[in-house]
Amino acid sequence: MKIKTAELTGRALDWAVMRVKAGKPLHTRSPFLVAAKYSTEWECGGPIMEQEGISVAYIDDNIADGAWFSSTVGGDENAEGPTPLVAAMRCYVGHILGDEVEILPELI
Repeated sequence: MKIKTAELTGRALDWAVMRVKAGKPLHTRSPFLVAAKYSTEWECGGPIMEQEGISVAYIDDNIADGAWFSSTVGGDENAEGPTPLVAAMRCYVGHILGDEVEILPELI
Protein backbone atom coordinates (compact mmCIF):
# COMPACT_ATOMS: atom_id res chain seq x y z
CA MET A 1 0.00 0.00 0.00
CA LYS A 2 1.41 3.40 -0.97
CA ILE A 3 1.15 6.37 1.36
CA LYS A 4 2.41 9.92 0.99
CA THR A 5 5.58 10.53 2.95
CA ALA A 6 4.04 13.73 4.33
CA GLU A 7 1.27 11.64 5.93
CA LEU A 8 3.47 9.01 7.60
CA THR A 9 3.04 8.74 11.37
CA GLY A 10 3.66 6.28 14.18
CA ARG A 11 4.71 2.76 13.31
CA ALA A 12 4.45 3.41 9.57
CA LEU A 13 6.92 6.30 9.82
CA ASP A 14 9.28 4.32 12.06
CA TRP A 15 9.13 1.39 9.61
CA ALA A 16 9.93 3.69 6.68
CA VAL A 17 12.95 5.06 8.58
CA MET A 18 14.12 1.51 9.20
CA ARG A 19 13.68 0.77 5.50
CA VAL A 20 15.90 3.74 4.60
CA LYS A 21 18.52 2.65 7.15
CA ALA A 22 18.47 -0.89 5.72
CA GLY A 23 19.11 0.45 2.24
CA LYS A 24 16.71 -2.00 0.63
CA PRO A 25 13.03 -2.95 0.67
CA LEU A 26 11.98 -4.80 3.79
CA HIS A 27 9.75 -7.77 3.16
CA THR A 28 9.74 -9.34 6.60
CA ARG A 29 6.91 -8.68 9.00
CA SER A 30 9.11 -8.97 12.08
CA PRO A 31 8.03 -6.74 15.00
CA PHE A 32 11.71 -5.84 15.35
CA LEU A 33 11.32 -3.57 12.36
CA VAL A 34 9.21 -1.12 14.33
CA ALA A 35 10.86 -1.61 17.72
CA ALA A 36 12.91 1.58 17.33
CA LYS A 37 10.72 4.63 17.78
CA TYR A 38 12.59 7.03 15.52
CA SER A 39 9.70 9.48 15.37
CA THR A 40 9.11 9.72 19.13
CA GLU A 41 12.37 9.01 20.95
CA TRP A 42 15.30 11.41 20.63
CA GLU A 43 17.85 8.68 21.32
CA CYS A 44 16.62 6.92 18.16
CA GLY A 45 15.83 9.83 15.82
CA GLY A 46 18.33 12.40 17.10
CA PRO A 47 21.44 10.62 15.78
CA ILE A 48 19.86 10.39 12.33
CA MET A 49 19.19 14.14 12.36
CA GLU A 50 22.79 14.82 13.35
CA GLN A 51 24.30 12.36 10.86
CA GLU A 52 22.15 13.57 7.95
CA GLY A 53 22.35 17.27 8.83
CA ILE A 54 18.59 17.66 9.19
CA SER A 55 17.54 20.88 10.87
CA VAL A 56 14.17 21.73 12.37
CA ALA A 57 12.40 24.96 13.24
CA TYR A 58 9.02 25.80 14.67
CA ILE A 59 7.02 28.09 12.41
CA ASP A 60 4.08 29.85 14.03
CA ASP A 61 2.15 31.83 11.49
CA ASN A 62 -1.37 33.16 11.20
CA ILE A 63 -2.28 30.68 8.49
CA ALA A 64 -1.95 27.52 10.57
CA ASP A 65 -1.73 26.61 14.23
CA GLY A 66 2.02 26.29 13.82
CA ALA A 67 4.11 23.34 12.79
CA TRP A 68 7.62 21.99 12.86
CA PHE A 69 9.51 22.24 9.58
CA SER A 70 12.65 20.32 8.69
CA SER A 71 15.14 20.42 5.86
CA THR A 72 18.26 18.66 4.76
CA VAL A 73 21.56 20.44 4.34
CA GLY A 74 21.21 22.57 1.24
CA GLY A 75 17.41 22.40 1.43
CA ASP A 76 17.10 19.53 -1.07
CA GLU A 77 14.26 18.02 0.96
CA ASN A 78 11.76 19.67 3.30
CA ALA A 79 9.02 18.25 5.48
CA GLU A 80 6.71 19.28 8.27
CA GLY A 81 5.08 17.59 11.20
CA PRO A 82 3.44 18.07 14.58
CA THR A 83 6.73 17.44 16.42
CA PRO A 84 10.40 18.01 15.54
CA LEU A 85 11.11 14.28 15.27
CA VAL A 86 8.12 13.56 13.02
CA ALA A 87 9.14 16.42 10.72
CA ALA A 88 12.77 15.29 10.66
CA MET A 89 11.99 11.62 10.02
CA ARG A 90 9.57 12.53 7.21
CA CYS A 91 12.37 14.65 5.74
CA TYR A 92 14.82 11.75 6.02
CA VAL A 93 12.45 9.26 4.39
CA GLY A 94 11.39 11.70 1.68
CA HIS A 95 14.97 12.54 0.81
CA ILE A 96 15.76 8.89 0.06
CA LEU A 97 12.44 7.29 -0.94
CA GLY A 98 10.52 10.21 -2.42
CA ASP A 99 7.00 11.56 -1.99
CA GLU A 100 5.33 8.16 -1.65
CA VAL A 101 6.37 5.04 0.22
CA GLU A 102 5.20 1.46 -0.07
CA ILE A 103 4.12 0.51 3.47
CA LEU A 104 2.96 -2.80 4.90
CA PRO A 105 -0.85 -2.55 5.29
CA GLU A 106 -0.75 -3.70 8.92
CA LEU A 107 1.32 -0.61 9.82
CA ILE A 108 -1.40 1.81 8.74
